[in-house]
Amino acid sequence: MKKKWWNDKIVYQIYPRSFKDSNGDGIGDLKGITEKLDYLKGLGADMVWISPVYQSPMKDNGYDISDYYAIDPIFGTMEDMDLLLEKAKEKGLKIIMDLVVNHCSSQHEWFQKALQDPKGEYGDYFIVKEGKEGKAPNNWRSIFGGSVWEPIEGTPYYYYHTFDKEQPDLNWENPRLRQEIYKMMNWWLEKGLAGFRVDAITYIKKDPSYKSLPADGADGLVGLSEVSSNYPGIEVFLKEMRRKTFDVYDAFSVAEMSGVNAEKLREYIGPDGLFCSIFDFSYMELDVELFQWYRPVKVTAAKIKEPLFENQKMAQEAESYLSVVMENHDQPRSLSKWFAKEEIGYETAALLAVMNLTLRGIPFIYQGEEIGMENIHFDHIHQYEDVMMWGQYQRAKQEGCTEEECLDMANRRSRDHARTPMQWDDSENAGFTTGTPWFPVNPNYKKINAKAQENGKSILNFYRELTAFRKSEEWKDVLVYGSLEPVLEKEENVIAYKRSLDGKELLVLLNFVNRPQKIHLEKEPKRALISNYPLEEIRSREYEMKPFEAVVLEV
Repeated sequence: MKKKWWNDKIVYQIYPRSFKDSNGDGIGDLKGITEKLDYLKGLGADMVWISPVYQSPMKDNGYDISDYYAIDPIFGTMEDMDLLLEKAKEKGLKIIMDLVVNHCSSQHEWFQKALQDPKGEYGDYFIVKEGKEGKAPNNWRSIFGGSVWEPIEGTPYYYYHTFDKEQPDLNWENPRLRQEIYKMMNWWLEKGLAGFRVDAITYIKKDPSYKSLPADGADGLVGLSEVSSNYPGIEVFLKEMRRKTFDVYDAFSVAEMSGVNAEKLREYIGPDGLFCSIFDFSYMELDVELFQWYRPVKVTAAKIKEPLFENQKMAQEAESYLSVVMENHDQPRSLSKWFAKEEIGYETAALLAVMNLTLRGIPFIYQGEEIGMENIHFDHIHQYEDVMMWGQYQRAKQEGCTEEECLDMANRRSRDHARTPMQWDDSENAGFTTGTPWFPVNPNYKKINAKAQENGKSILNFYRELTAFRKSEEWKDVLVYGSLEPVLEKEENVIAYKRSLDGKELLVLLNFVNRPQKIHLEKEPKRALISNYPLEEIRSREYEMKPFEAVVLEV
């Protein structure tokens, strides 16, 4: 494989609104991030991904950008951003930001000009179609629910939005629009960004026929999987973007692209791929039917490892790197998603940490994951703000769900669970702010917080131990460049795999149930290196795993 500067990096994702507030207005900001750089460095992070801080009306918490060249005042100033880049560089940390270019905000200057002349120059920056007999151009469904089309008042035209109606899609078929995007990207890279996490790029190419399809729900609409998900021809746009931006600066790029098959993986993230990496979401939505949160599914080790190992195999064959992720700003907390309330604790949090940091790929840690943050619980549906959750709520009601079932759906699945303020200590508002937090702090912060985990046995210190192990001279190359081979595949409750390179071999064993599991090892292990239980000698090929045990063995 071609070795790149980003192969061995550990990435920490920050949702800035909820990370650290420096001025008491209840909203996290750039100065708050700068204040916590030593914490990130001490955790073992090398690169920090900051979710959007661009100017925005915040209809979708910053993923609706009204000015790509400005910092939104709630997060600070461009001077604060420059200081963050400077201080991060001093500490050896690289900064990447979200690149949100499938769509912008309806308040962006381009869109405001498009509304004035839907078929003019700026109208062509967006996807504008004439309605059919006073109705939308087709029956495609937005990711957030409802039609992808919104009427332009006073005209026969509609504009297209993959997500919320206040997030109009940009028209990537327009070469002038693409040049504007590349110009903006290079402006940020020149400023000192190490690269971008590329948001929702899957959807930039649409079926040019814009024809209606048979409905797949009671709303009479159809999902976008066939008509705007890695649609043929998207690679032409992505290749141009790479050539004109990422290649110029040797920048890191990780794309949010689900559904990339084996045939396309090498083209997308191989040695000369369109991106450096893409997220492995193969096991992220196993707890629900796809885009149907009101239909829960029980997650088991057997369900997880089939897609997990399939994607790992594809990535190795394509000489490429996936980005490994357990949670992010669009997911509920992984502990709450994969384990029952009574099962959540040190062992289960540490088990997921071992999986995250020993799989082959680039590990991402989401803020609060390293201290075992959990879902918040609300008693009323209207306590949630997540615009995507409200789209799911409307669809659930149409499918016959009760209010109680809808609340259960939200308490399991809303994106708001990942957006509760970071729990720094046990003081008021968890040390996140001296003011009133923009969103409620999880009441469990008195028990679960970073300060309480600074010393002794804790999830935070276990993460630090794991990142140090991953970076150690003895095992770094095995964990970064080594192959991954699944083992014990017939064990329903255990996920197990080998990491091997140049005669050195690690065996990772993960017991996903709250009871012992007897397993038979192919080889007698030399020693246990990392575990969420006290380390002990394992001198036999017959081994009984403890409840929720995670152990890394040298073989």
